Amino acid sequence: MVENWNHMGLRASGSHETVLDNVWIPPENAVDIRAPSAWAPAGASQADVDANADQQAWMVVLLGSLYDAVARAGYDWIRGFVRERIPGSLGAPLATLPRVQEAIGEITALLHANQALLDDAAARTDAGTPPPPTDSGLLKFTVTGNAIRAVELALQLSGNHGLSRNNPLERHYRDVLCSRIHTPQNDSILVAAGRVALGQ
Repeated sequence: MVENWNHMGLRASGSHETVLDNVWIPPENAVDIRAPSAWAPAGASQADVDANADQQAWMVVLLGSLYDAVARAGYDWIRGFVRERIPGSLGAPLATLPRVQEAIGEITALLHANQALLDDAAARTDAGTPPPPTDSGLLKFTVTGNAIRAVELALQLSGNHGLSRNNPLERHYRDVLCSRIHTPQNDSILVAAGRVALGQ
C-alpha cells in the first residue's frame, strides 16, 4: 500500500494506491479492462452497447448514492442544530423561523428528487433497461449538484458553527465537493448531452 491519499475531502475513503508486482491472475479472474476507445467502437454489437449502458448506469447510481448520503448526513446534522440552537436575541430555537423552515424545506426537496432519480435508475437497470450513457451522465450531474446545494444551504443556516471542525458539517461539505471532480466530470457530461440534443 502506498499511503498517498491526502485529499481535501473523502479522506475516510482511504483511497491509497495498491501496487501489485509479479502477481499472476488467471484469465478467468481478470476484469474486463479496455482503453476507452475500445468500449463502443464503430460497428459495435448491440450487446456491447447495452453492456456499456449497464456499467455506466451502475457507476452513476453508486456515485450518486455516495454523494447523496453525504448530503443526507449534513441534512441530519443541520436539522438537529436548528432545533437546539437558541440565539439570545431570538429566545427560541432557530427552527421556529420561517426562513429556516423554508431552507430546510428546500434541502428536503433536493434530497427527495435525488431519491426518486436514483431509485428509478436502479430499478430500470435491474430490469435490464438501463438509461443510455448520456442520461446516466445527466443523472450524476443532477444528483451531485443537488447534494452540493443541500450542504451549501445547511452551511448558510449554521453560519460559523458549520465551518468549525468541532462539527461534522464542514467535513460533509468538503466531501460533497469531491463529486465535481469524480468521473464523469460536469463538462464531459454536458458536452455529451448537448451533442445528443443537437443530433451531433
